[in-house]
Amino acid sequence: MPLPNRVNIRVPASTANLGPGFDSMGLALDLYITLEAESSDRWEFVSDDEELKGLPTNEQHFIAQIAVKTAEQFDKVMPPCRVKMKSEIPLARGLGSSASAIVAGIELADTFADLRLTKQEKLLFATGIEGHPDNVGASLYGGLVVGCYNHKEVEMLSFSDLAIETVAVIPKEILLTKDSRGVLPASFSRNDAVQASATANLLVAALLSKQWALAGKMMEQDLFHQPYRKPLISFYQKIQQFAKENGAFGVALSGAGPTILCFTEKGQGECLSAMLQSAFPDMTAKTLNIDYVGSSVQEVEKCVK
Repeated sequence: MPLPNRVNIRVPASTANLGPGFDSMGLALDLYITLEAESSDRWEFVSDDEELKGLPTNEQHFIAQIAVKTAEQFDKVMPPCRVKMKSEIPLARGLGSSASAIVAGIELADTFADLRLTKQEKLLFATGIEGHPDNVGASLYGGLVVGCYNHKEVEMLSFSDLAIETVAVIPKEILLTKDSRGVLPASFSRNDAVQASATANLLVAALLSKQWALAGKMMEQDLFHQPYRKPLISFYQKIQQFAKENGAFGVALSGAGPTILCFTEKGQGECLSAMLQSAFPDMTAKTLNIDYVGSSVQEVEKCVK
């Protein structure tokens, strides 16, 4: 069967948690990592993006390592590729850059190593690498995803047609996930665990029933991670207050931060974004829509093998 010689792979960014949905809830956003990949005799990664400069350009590149690891997992050999990369996703800002790279690597292997994986198989392998399904699930499936990973099994549902927009307030500073996880408690009391889980459950119900004010309230009542991470982000309270006063129904850390995500009803994002950009000129305020497609692979050329 002919295998592709050249493909375009596109993977959306994601935000995780949405407040209380810790390590289980994600939302795909319309920022993308794009790979123009073709068969080659050696690994080569090229990019004109400033943010991607300094990354390895050979087989040590993270995406190449994921692709090789994926092929090995399914008893195949990953051939080397020349990859031209573009990325709209800022690194280490809480917008799922590493998860998008993982999904891109899996899609690369699925295509060039002829794995023919189902989306569920891709999700399980990606979750095993990432450790939780929220970001990788959103990047794979698109939309709002709610998932559970337990005993090497992952279950996930994806929801579309949410009448909301988001405004991401992205600082120049980075915050590594490993650092922000270091401030989290090792355990919770039963009462706190029950309350935190109830808050996450009600957030999902509020989003799906379009009870926006209630959804925003639940975002702010998270007990799992935001109370511990907010002190790492000095500007959180100011942005939260300003956004809520100017049209946002909810505000939450995007993943581990430091990006802050402000949620609005459909049609209000651009206005809020402009006001946030004016009020916080040292950061980037960007209106983001939900991506409902997830990762995609488009064949450009085929060759007979």
